[in-house]
Amino acid sequence: MLTHPNFDPVAIAIGPLSIHWYGLMYLIGFAAAWFLAVRRSATDYSPIKRQHVDDLIFYGAIGGVLGGRVGYVLFYNFDRFLDDPIWLFKVWQGGMAFHGGLLGVILAMFIYSRRLNVSWGALLDFVVPLVPIGLGMGRIGNFIGQELWGRASDVSWAMVFPADPLGVARHPSQLYQAFLEGLVLFLIVYVFSSKPRPAWSVGGLFLICYGAFRFFVEFFREPDSHIGFDLLGWMTRGQLLSTPMIIVGVALMVSAYRRQALAVSSR
Repeated sequence: MLTHPNFDPVAIAIGPLSIHWYGLMYLIGFAAAWFLAVRRSATDYSPIKRQHVDDLIFYGAIGGVLGGRVGYVLFYNFDRFLDDPIWLFKVWQGGMAFHGGLLGVILAMFIYSRRLNVSWGALLDFVVPLVPIGLGMGRIGNFIGQELWGRASDVSWAMVFPADPLGVARHPSQLYQAFLEGLVLFLIVYVFSSKPRPAWSVGGLFLICYGAFRFFVEFFREPDSHIGFDLLGWMTRGQLLSTPMIIVGVALMVSAYRRQALAVSSR
């Protein structure tokens, strides 16, 4: 059994200004996305040029943050929102959801693609390989802040979190997610997108892999205490939200390669 190091959640404190580790992880994620976008924009098949990267990251950040907040409120705390609609805007109280952030980024990329007059699918395919590093950093931030821990376990690497009022050993599921949704997902999607692919296929692969990884890790992650299990006595809210991702991802991949095959056969 291991014990969480009980990190100070504040990474940097300068007078009254405090930067928490979770926020710092987001900054690292956005910086990594910018760096990768600059490199990818230099390829012959990139839908955007270097001069568009800064605006792309800005649109993505706004979509991700706003979507993440709205998703957290609507997907995980809808009853509280009905009691107090203003709580939606109380972002200082915390609360972000990946599935909402994903929808926010998709919408932001639609708006930006219209502004640039480029294919929405091609722009999303460009963006999704930039996302996993930020996801991984966010999960490390969750681990440092002792948030979203795992279910009770007796495995040798189970960990006691000092912030846990029950004081039981748990799966460090934040690290499982950092590994799968961060490192592994990045390698799969980045390598797949390293040469031209049919429009929407990279985005489809991202949806399939993230949905599958999240569905799997939810078996080790403690369900939200105010929600519990949503379906069949074992399916969590995260698994319920990830299932459509897998289905849509498969549909996008199949459709993308069918369109490519039809285009080749009609030449």
